[in-house]
Amino acid sequence: METETKTERRTKVDRLRIDPARKSRGRGGPLVLVLLILGLLGVGAIVYFKTQHQDRQPVALGTKTQNPSANLAGVGGSTSQPGAAGTKPGESGDVVLTVTGYVIPRERIEISPKFQGTVEWIGVKKGDTVKKGDVIVRLEDREFRARLKEAEGRLAAANANLANARINLKRQTELAQKDVDSQSAMDNAQRLHDAAAAEVITAEGLVALAQTYVDWCTISAPIDGTILEKLVDPNELVVPQSFGGAGPSTAFVAMADLNDLQVEIDVNETDLAKVKLNQKCRISPEAYPDKVFEGYVAEIAPEADRTKGTLEIKVQVQNPNHFLTPELTAKVDFLAE
Repeated sequence: METETKTERRTKVDRLRIDPARKSRGRGGPLVLVLLILGLLGVGAIVYFKTQHQDRQPVALGTKTQNPSANLAGVGGSTSQPGAAGTKPGESGDVVLTVTGYVIPRERIEISPKFQGTVEWIGVKKGDTVKKGDVIVRLEDREFRARLKEAEGRLAAANANLANARINLKRQTELAQKDVDSQSAMDNAQRLHDAAAAEVITAEGLVALAQTYVDWCTISAPIDGTILEKLVDPNELVVPQSFGGAGPSTAFVAMADLNDLQVEIDVNETDLAKVKLNQKCRISPEAYPDKVFEGYVAEIAPEADRTKGTLEIKVQVQNPNHFLTPELTAKVDFLAE
């Protein structure tokens, strides 16, 4: 009975033992997986190094490369453009530089008084179009008209004195020639005549001065243009200049000819070699990018801005229209010859 028990136990132990063949087969699976991972890593490393080598290959001369920052030019900044990428059908010249700036009138005029006065009437408002010579403002002129009448009265009196002195001189000349009266009497008559003539000249000057002030009370448009700003109202005091702080207005209106526009831009000093006077340009307002205008470089500032590292350039717009509004932004393409 005991012998059978030992046999059974030995049989059970033999069953629990792992066959060496099966044990070797179980170890092969992880080894294959590790080898597979190492192989993939090796292939990836080879691909990576080949890609890096290709990226470092030199670019042949004359090959055009695209500038990824071509459209990142901000207001007042400049960005170089590839030659053929910026051209449009029907236009000659490649784009060598693109800059964004502001549309401005070539001449902005602020009309100011020539003396202190009070606005009696103003006949324009912002946006009105006026012609040269149109009356736009009138100042109170009652005081100056009164002075004009006073000066005209003095002139009339001076003319009367001159006429009397002329007659007296003629009489004394005749008497002196006939030895009836002395030479000194004729000389005195001549002196009175000359003094009367001088009084006439003085009176004429006073009349002209008073008339000038009366004329200055009527302000006319100096050019054909558009009213950009209306700066005063009726009954408001105006002065020819300001001494700082709050005070009377120093101008009636601001106006400009909107048919004479420019684009003011700042060009980086690194791009100045691409810009020169009379260089042809293409202009398009940011608000209407499909509208394109021709222009040319009209002005290059003689001094750079050291703090910004830029130089101010003004591009004259040819044949502008209402799509170009002062102070709005516009893109300028500088074209190669």
